Amino acid sequence: MDMASFRYQVRLLFNLAKLILAVKNTSMPMLNELSKTEDWIEPDDVPRAIVTYGYATGQAESMELDFHSHAKSQIMLVQRGALTCEGDSGLWVVPPRSAIWIPGGARHAIRISGALEGYNAFIDPALGPPLPETCCAVAVTPLLRELLVRASELPLYYEENGANSRLLDVLLDELARARVEDLHLPMPVDRRLRGIVSMMTGAPGERKTLDTWARQAGVSERTLSRLISQETGMSFGRWRQQLNVMLAVQWLADGATIQQVAGHLGYESVPSFVTMFRKVLGMSPGRYMAERYSG
Repeated sequence: MDMASFRYQVRLLFNLAKLILAVKNTSMPMLNELSKTEDWIEPDDVPRAIVTYGYATGQAESMELDFHSHAKSQIMLVQRGALTCEGDSGLWVVPPRSAIWIPGGARHAIRISGALEGYNAFIDPALGPPLPETCCAVAVTPLLRELLVRASELPLYYEENGANSRLLDVLLDELARARVEDLHLPMPVDRRLRGIVSMMTGAPGERKTLDTWARQAGVSERTLSRLISQETGMSFGRWRQQLNVMLAVQWLADGATIQQVAGHLGYESVPSFVTMFRKVLGMSPGRYMAERYSG
């Protein structure tokens, strides 16, 4: 090998070493609707037990991520706005100061409309303490929120000992303590029921009776009632009530007033809507959203 070739290879190796060092000290970028494909680094490909990143979308765009899965489990925190997550066992709405927990390997689709800000953490399922084995919406404490924000500032290939390990251990402990929220809508599999669900979500203000829906589906009222109970674990009335609450939370997070939401859902008065909302979530819609936007 001549001296020129030797110097060229040394320079090439030096530049490669600098590139590797730069990647290892780079945080996952804040993702938004203008992000490029190369901005996304698949968390399963990063040899770290926990990988975090932030995300933000603008007001004008809607976004859908079709059904997919990750080997790592995922917690998706919403700071501002709301998103819906559909899995094999149902649909979840995630309002501000809440998060969706998705176990590793679980198929899920994400839908976003309007502005959204938050943080994701992808977690090796082998880590302790024990975490939920099924998808669920969880309330986020101020401590858990700050831990997710702080973890997102770590380099992509962070050092796995010392302060970083202690930070992530506390994050896992706080996640294990998170309270599950009742923002889950079981989704039926039966084709006829799926058709009814599509019509109900498309026009939630139409307060049709069970008998009317049964005739549209071409079955008896008794058969429809039995199918709904078998596939969702709820009565028709309870299922529709849960659907209304989830739609209400999503619309309120998008900026609709309580009066507008009550009208969209077909309630004749605001007090009757507020009573239904309080019955399901334990507080009025005004208080529910104020607690998530305060501070």
